[in-house]
Amino acid sequence: MSKAALERHTLFEDAQAILTGSLIVSLGVAMYSHAMLALGGNSGLALLLQYSTGWSFAVVFSLVNLPFYILAVWRMGWPFTLRTFIAVSLVSLFVRYTPQWVQFSELSPLYASVAGGCLIGMGMLILFRHRTGLGGINILAIWMQEKLGWRAGYVQLAIDLVILAIALFILPADKVALSVLGAVIINMILAQNHRPGRYAGYS
Repeated sequence: MSKAALERHTLFEDAQAILTGSLIVSLGVAMYSHAMLALGGNSGLALLLQYSTGWSFAVVFSLVNLPFYILAVWRMGWPFTLRTFIAVSLVSLFVRYTPQWVQFSELSPLYASVAGGCLIGMGMLILFRHRTGLGGINILAIWMQEKLGWRAGYVQLAIDLVILAIALFILPADKVALSVLGAVIINMILAQNHRPGRYAGYS
C-alpha cells in the first residue's frame, strides 16, 4: 500500500499517541522493576544495570539510547528521531515518578510478567503505528520491517532473548523464566498487530 493511499496522522494525533504509549509502557516497566524482572532491548539493559549497580533507570535508559539516535537520523529521518527522542524522554520521566503515583503493596511476579508485558506491548504498538520507537532495538526492528518486510516483533524477540540470557548472570532463574514469558507476550502483540501494510496511517 502506497503512502498516497494512506491517511496521514495529524500533529495532535502523533502527540496524543506518543504521550499515551509512553505512559502505558512506563507503567509496565514499573511493574517489572518492582517484581525484579528483566526486559529486552535498551530498557532491559537499563533495568539490568539498575539491579546490578543501583543506578537510576531514567538516567541509564537515556544514556544507552544516545548512540542509536545516529542510526535513527541516518536510516529513518529527523521526524522519526525527534518523536523517538520525545518518547524515550517521557518513558524515563514517567518511570522515575510512577512509584510516587502508584504503589504496589503486593505484586505477583507472574502477574507482573503477563500484565506488565501486555501493557508494554500495547504501548509500543501505539508508538510503532505513529513511527515512533523507544530507541535502540526498536529503531533497528522498525527499520528492518520497513526496508526488508521482517516483522518488527519477531526481530525484536530474537534480540530480546539474547539480552535475557545475559540476565541469568544477575537474576534468579525463575525471574528470568518469567521475563522470557513477558518478552514473548510483548513481541507477539507487536508481531500480530503491527504487520507491514496492515495499518492504514502514517506520520
